[in-house]
Amino acid sequence: MVSAVEQFMTYLQGERQYSPETVKAYREDLDEFSQFLQDNGGEKPWAQIDQLDVEVYLSNLYDRHYARTTIARKLSTMRSFYTFLMSNGLAKDDPFAYVQLKRHQNHLPRFFYGREMTALFTAAAGNPNQQLATRDTAVLEVLYGTGIRVSECVNLTQPDIDFDNRIMLIHGKGNKERYVPFGHYASDALKTYFTAARTPLMTKYHQQHNFIFVNAHGAQLTTAGVTYLLNQTIKRSSLTSEIHPHMLRHTFATHLLNQGADLRSVQELLGHSSLSTTQIYTHVTREHLQRDYRQFFPRATEDQQPPKQP
Repeated sequence: MVSAVEQFMTYLQGERQYSPETVKAYREDLDEFSQFLQDNGGEKPWAQIDQLDVEVYLSNLYDRHYARTTIARKLSTMRSFYTFLMSNGLAKDDPFAYVQLKRHQNHLPRFFYGREMTALFTAAAGNPNQQLATRDTAVLEVLYGTGIRVSECVNLTQPDIDFDNRIMLIHGKGNKERYVPFGHYASDALKTYFTAARTPLMTKYHQQHNFIFVNAHGAQLTTAGVTYLLNQTIKRSSLTSEIHPHMLRHTFATHLLNQGADLRSVQELLGHSSLSTTQIYTHVTREHLQRDYRQFFPRATEDQQPPKQP
């Protein structure tokens, strides 16, 4: 008999059409909860999980110092799972339904300033392997120049890119599609990468596929591969900050808004289903403006007195 978890995975893949990465994350969260139950008195049938089990599990997550966003994601997984169980008559209620997370101070998205992006591009081009240097530069140009997610980036295919009109067809979350424009920097970087790296590597290793970005053996580049190449890039740069692919998405949105872009346009480009998700970037730009105001405007701080009248 197929387990409830397997049925849920099939539902996510088939009916919800979630990406393999998202389905994998759901499974890992469910497996972690099952392991927690085994380590703390024995695993129960899903229908017998009660409020006490949930509270102890939540305390365990806090004790392990998980980020609030990570805990929220795990709870979202469990709620989605129990919604599925209840709709299929496998559980009567959701023990996670009324769980409240501890309040915390909102953390604004981290992004790179213009000079930091320049340093990153210089470091990407400095990869000792010249073939991979063109790839790393193209990946950086696409992530920064379009704001797409790393999962969307690695799943880009040749038919998705229209060089004549400089626009990409992006296959986003929940199988939602959107068009995103790209500039001449990304266009030039991609064309250089195709000629110098992608075609030679795929020919050398007898690879045949349409994915845009490849690894050193011509196979499709993975999200882990992108994270690795970005980490190597920042190690070669003069920057001391950490990097993850989503920071380039944050940077794209922040730079657009700082230059006067409309919030709804940024929402469309990012593929956010809700405007409230995009609004976090208005806090980033507001903080940026306030900092510049305090730094450069003569009357912004108390210690700067107005000039005396003659």
